[in-house]
Amino acid sequence: MKKLSIENILRIFIWLVFLVGGAILSIHLDKIYFYDWFNSTTFHVVTMIPGYILLRMIIKISRQTGRYLAQHGREGNLPPLEVNKLVTTGIYGCMRHPMHFGLIFFPLAFALLIGSPTFLLFVAPLEMLLMLLMIKFHEEPQTRKKFGKAYDDYKNQVPFFSFKCFKKLFEKPTE
Repeated sequence: MKKLSIENILRIFIWLVFLVGGAILSIHLDKIYFYDWFNSTTFHVVTMIPGYILLRMIIKISRQTGRYLAQHGREGNLPPLEVNKLVTTGIYGCMRHPMHFGLIFFPLAFALLIGSPTFLLFVAPLEMLLMLLMIKFHEEPQTRKKFGKAYDDYKNQVPFFSFKCFKKLFEKPTE
């Protein structure tokens, strides 16, 4: 099996910086500005439950969409996380970025799990926005470069994200 590409290593590193850096910064600010909330057991229990539920949903979405992408978007011996075929069927026929749709909510789930008011109110929304911008201004141009007109046609027919497809994200793929 081939090694991860530099680009994918960089993506993983950015994710870790977002999560770990965001958590460290948030906890530091919580101790200054949200001391009562951060030290409240009740607050942590109340946020941990939806955080756990959201995390389970994100994992399920990522697992299902990732498997589908790996089954339908890879031909030959490719490095992990790489595709060489444009996938436009299944959940990818309903929205262009179903895996990212789930992963966008990961900072929110993490913020809820650690019970950080600063992370929840400020850092997670900022990280979610940055992820959307990375998808729009990095992932999409890279995909267009790789697949050309086929991606342009797909992009014109299928929305970036779609809440109408939400239920489909949890269904077992039939193809």
